[in-house]
Amino acid sequence: MKKIGVFTSGGDAPGMNACVRSVVRSCLSLDIEPYGIWRGYNGMIAGDIRKMVSHDVSNIVQRGGTILKSARSEEFLTKEGRQKAYDNLMEHEIDGLIAIGGDGTFTGANLFGDEFEMPIVGAPGTIDNDLYGSDITIGFDTAVNTALDAIDKIRDTANSHDRVFFIEVMGRNSGYIAIQSGIGGGAEMVMVPETSTTMDDVIQTLKKGRDSQKTSSIIVVAEGDEQGNAHEIAGRVREHNPDLDIRVSTLGHIQRGGSPSAFDRVLASRLGLAAVEGLLNGEKNVMVGVIDNKITYTNLKLAISKSKPLNQELIRLVDILSI
Repeated sequence: MKKIGVFTSGGDAPGMNACVRSVVRSCLSLDIEPYGIWRGYNGMIAGDIRKMVSHDVSNIVQRGGTILKSARSEEFLTKEGRQKAYDNLMEHEIDGLIAIGGDGTFTGANLFGDEFEMPIVGAPGTIDNDLYGSDITIGFDTAVNTALDAIDKIRDTANSHDRVFFIEVMGRNSGYIAIQSGIGGGAEMVMVPETSTTMDDVIQTLKKGRDSQKTSSIIVVAEGDEQGNAHEIAGRVREHNPDLDIRVSTLGHIQRGGSPSAFDRVLASRLGLAAVEGLLNGEKNVMVGVIDNKITYTNLKLAISKSKPLNQELIRLVDILSI
């Protein structure tokens, strides 16, 4: 293997740049030519592929987002689009790919790898931490700390005005950000897609808090909770408790941005090197991850199809600490 292409795709995550940097410099240290592919699968189809040197990745380890840009590609969903992408890779004589992204990125990579027998290793870059085959994904730690910082600030306002705040965090199908930031932020309740929570549960939790002389409450809601988003839940609670001073804060995309934490920078650097070494050792159509702090490789199909359950101890902890 003499040439390796690297790209980022799907939603950006803090630490993606650190992973790109690691891939490029790992390749160079092993006498392999690294090629950057700009704007993910769209760039692959458009032929936006360039050879990279060490200087290209200088001073990016601390930057959020991705210098390679990211985009979602409808054309890549077609056989013709994937053929164009493959032809462009062959024009540059690229022998293998490293895909940095989440489940959508890996779904495309798995199909592309099977279709053209292109060796691909995925590096999990998603703030949702929802990929099977890694205890943690690039960007998750930073996103949790961003959410936690916001929760701490909102707590000050809630205490000052005796308010109930519903704080919505990202997590369409995953409650990892909600559960971690909720515990760290001292939330009275956390609502996540993985567990069933009724409106009566919410109302009783708030009543229990008032009965124990709590003057304010924080409820963290993952955007994909089965009861709806934070605004919908707050509206229903307000109907049952018109005397409560209720506010809603949706954190949104601030969770994706910002300088990556030290943890994410180190994790991304480890996974970048492991992705390169995986390709050199004959790995194909796998995702590199960390389980029990050890590098592992998981079949892409398994990584995107198998669910990654929430730690039940954390769910129990929320209930215990909310007393």
